[in-house]
Amino acid sequence: MFLTRRMLLAVGVFGMAGSTNAGLPAFRVIYRGSLFADYFQIYLRDEGHPDLPDDYSDVAIARRLVSGLHAVILHTVRNMTVPVVVEWHNARPAPHLDAYQHVAEAGFFCPSGKLVLAGLTDHDPSAPRLVVKAGPLGVRVNMSGLDTLRENGLEADDHYLLQIWSGMESEDVRVLKAWSGR
Repeated sequence: MFLTRRMLLAVGVFGMAGSTNAGLPAFRVIYRGSLFADYFQIYLRDEGHPDLPDDYSDVAIARRLVSGLHAVILHTVRNMTVPVVVEWHNARPAPHLDAYQHVAEAGFFCPSGKLVLAGLTDHDPSAPRLVVKAGPLGVRVNMSGLDTLRENGLEADDHYLLQIWSGMESEDVRVLKAWSGR
């Protein structure tokens, strides 16, 4: 088996990778864990703005990412606890479309410099807080293992990688690669 740098990051061999002109890491993992994706949703929002996007149209759900002024909601393939990794990047990373089944990106504002990461019904005060650069942010959601959902709808080998960077091209959701499954 050929091990890639991403695989080694996934198992914790490296905590950060690459370098930039300033000698800083190209990215760092700011969250690695599991979240309960109740109602098939995980959100990432500015700590000072609790309102979440409320677009539940068929188009929005098919995109698997909904963007609002201060938050995004990720739509998962199952209504269970799912593995999530969040990376902070110094600049918009190049997409690796071959490694994922569904990839979408958008932008939102984080004036506080702190993000709340949680499942839709998680207890907000105890949800993880992620420190980022305040201002406009770009976010890309990379999803894999979506086709591994078992017949019971509860078990799968799905994985969710969120990549965040300072600055954004657009608040609108752009699907870079669409998964045509459920």
